[in-house]
Amino acid sequence: MAIIIKNIKELLQVDYHKQLIAKGDEMKTMNTIKDAWVFVNNELIEGFGKMSDFNEKEIVDSFSDVEIIDASNKMVMPAFVDSHTHLVYPASREIEYIDKIKGLSYEEIAARGGGILNTARKTQEISEQELFTASLKRLDEIASYGTGAVEIKSGYGLTLESELKMLRVIKRLKEESPLTIKSSFLGAHSIPLEYRGRQSEYVDLVVNEMIPIVAEEKLADFIDVFCDTGFFTVEDTARILEAGASYGLRAKIHANELDYSGGVQVGVKYNALSVDHLEFVGENEIEVLLNSETIPTVLPGAAFFLGMKYAPAREMIDSGLPLAMASDFNPGSSPSGNMQLILSMASILYKLLPEEAINATTLNTAYAMGISDKLGTVSKGKIANLIITKEIPTYEYIPYYYGSNKVDTMIINGEVYNPKY
Repeated sequence: MAIIIKNIKELLQVDYHKQLIAKGDEMKTMNTIKDAWVFVNNELIEGFGKMSDFNEKEIVDSFSDVEIIDASNKMVMPAFVDSHTHLVYPASREIEYIDKIKGLSYEEIAARGGGILNTARKTQEISEQELFTASLKRLDEIASYGTGAVEIKSGYGLTLESELKMLRVIKRLKEESPLTIKSSFLGAHSIPLEYRGRQSEYVDLVVNEMIPIVAEEKLADFIDVFCDTGFFTVEDTARILEAGASYGLRAKIHANELDYSGGVQVGVKYNALSVDHLEFVGENEIEVLLNSETIPTVLPGAAFFLGMKYAPAREMIDSGLPLAMASDFNPGSSPSGNMQLILSMASILYKLLPEEAINATTLNTAYAMGISDKLGTVSKGKIANLIITKEIPTYEYIPYYYGSNKVDTMIINGEVYNPKY
């Protein structure tokens, strides 16, 4: 089926060269076309331009089945790409949220068996079908807010059986959801209670048992490690990333959320596609990143929800780095997958211009998933994952008017998206 979107008030993130990443000052640039059209055919963007140059009749006469959408007073932009989530989980953790209100820290909750370990216990108990059904509903939810592609991590299993359960759920989501999905194996998300004091033995389990089976069953696109204070050391991380690389799993790691952990440096050393969180980043980390192909990824939802310091996003961009921003959707530290909210936080909390914020949540997050050749901008030949907004005055209004859903229609893989739930 083909789709014509016409009379678009402004077409955003127009890209004539299939750009793969925006760095530094490039993030301030976003090409647009006012009074525009887009033509979608066979899942791909086939053409776009100004209405004054549009020959609608020629397209309609050439295709037997064309849906025409009038986008008068509406914007069209690429769908969000969310490059860091943990949305496959069994249950919410609002009781721990009350503990946070009472003053307990993230580390204190984790130390007494809460946090990740709490969810791990419930993941071991829930059936694979129940986990799949709950996760599919969350995919529908994030799509309704404009997300068309998402990376999903394991890491709430912490046993071989439960990690495989999570990864099989993600594989099934790939098969049944129209969203573009990438999977990350995060067996090194936390140290199980039974391995406390024997951390190296758990790393042995991840390296010698988990990774080979995950690779053999082709259940992951990437490998991840939580390299931070109280979790996995630089040495642990290096062992796991090296083992993953031997099976063709590229790294995407949690780093420097809680302290200057060395996570950025070890991530770059092992050619990580992204290093994520980054509340603790200084000159040394920026210099290492500048000489790499690794993209720094900030997760505003987690810092906001946990009341942490904010990553130096402005300094990273001003130094010439690219920057991505993702949701970190998870039950404990960022219980929202709303990328419109992340876009607003980018401007409100991190002082990104609207153009920078849009680049950070579309093109650069696509790079952080290894799919910016296919998604993230409006470009001929890229997949047609598009947002048609409600009637809004300007694109600056999208981050400004936070808290409401500006999505009118989602197009995913060239078709109008109708949620199942």
